[in-house]
Amino acid sequence: MSEENILIQVAMQIILNAGNARLKASDALSFAKKGEFAKAEELMAQAEEDIVTAHKAQTEVIQNEMSGKGYDYSLLFTHAQDTLMTIKSELTFSKELIDVLKIVIGKDGTNE
Repeated sequence: MSEENILIQVAMQIILNAGNARLKASDALSFAKKGEFAKAEELMAQAEEDIVTAHKAQTEVIQNEMSGKGYDYSLLFTHAQDTLMTIKSELTFSKELIDVLKIVIGKDGTNE
């Protein structure tokens, strides 16, 4: 497989897994807004697994490059890296919002 095809394949893995993480974080926030914190935390844990998978794919390419394996520039790979970093930030923010909702709504899902 050519280096270009490898980068395309890795970029798509990153985008797919990061996108899945974003969807799960969004769903987690929806559950948290309803006070369903156990489900929200379950989804956030799954989102973290997805983002770790995406990050590992990126890291493999970076480590290969550090070891001397060269890759041509790929706009798609650059986009994938941008997507990964953006969604990683969204996950961090989502966790914080869920913690705030626990305070506002109450950890048991009530306003008491």
